[in-house]
Amino acid sequence: MNYHTSVLLQEVINGLNVRTGYKYIDATLGGGGHAKAIIDRGGIVLGIDVDQDAIEFVKKNYESRIKNQELKVTRGNFADIDKIARENGFEKVSGILFDLGVSSHQLDSAERGFSYLKSGPLDMRMDQRLGVKASDLLNALGKNELYELFKTLGEEEKAKTIAQAIVEKRKISPFETTEDLISVLTKIYGFANITDFAKATSGKKIFQALRIAVNSEINNLRITLPKAIGLLETDGRLAVITFHSLEDRVVKKTFLGFETMGLGKVKTRKPILPSEQEIEENSRSKGAKLRIFKKT
Repeated sequence: MNYHTSVLLQEVINGLNVRTGYKYIDATLGGGGHAKAIIDRGGIVLGIDVDQDAIEFVKKNYESRIKNQELKVTRGNFADIDKIARENGFEKVSGILFDLGVSSHQLDSAERGFSYLKSGPLDMRMDQRLGVKASDLLNALGKNELYELFKTLGEEEKAKTIAQAIVEKRKISPFETTEDLISVLTKIYGFANITDFAKATSGKKIFQALRIAVNSEINNLRITLPKAIGLLETDGRLAVITFHSLEDRVVKKTFLGFETMGLGKVKTRKPILPSEQEIEENSRSKGAKLRIFKKT
């Protein structure tokens, strides 16, 4: 089973400057692809993920790495990276990676509700211990709150029209499934038939906005980056892969702020992008941007 194909794999390993016997944190473990590549280079890894599916997959498939003490796996939110690192003996590390994308497993599991292409409950919680699902937001937020959500986190041009349509639709019946939402969105975008193209065109930005809101992704990113810098040794590297402009702007601005504060140097004036070959082999790598900061 291929849980997830790690993006920009070689670029991450080179960017982190992985060395034998040094400690690294993979703050978004997923299927363990990046962690394995770090271990193969001789690194020792603490893998963190909020998703229980990811934790179980890695524990099962990387059992020997865990037994050999090359890999520690723990469930938690990377917003608490300082506390998690301390509890696991990773107070000072040579590199930290954040891969902020949704895993292929999450997208391909219809019951998780991340994909506009699949029929399932409107969930979108990366950490299933969270109380609020995407459907809860659609059913509870006011029209203006929905508008702000879609405009800010989805950068959706039709945010106002969509917010109005959602409020009207839920008067008849509440939102429960991905199809409930897609049927509203495809109508607003003027599609007569609900094809995969229609779903992608009308659903991408709204699903993104809901996912970011449910999982507090932007807020958690802002919280964790200063903590991550504090965990790095001198010459340690911080690598972040983003998949949309909101995250990328936060990372770019934060890294420039670190540089201004004299904490180190931005290694990527322009982000590193996947090669044409990688995009051809893994279409989900399209849009990925890697930024690297070196602590001094």
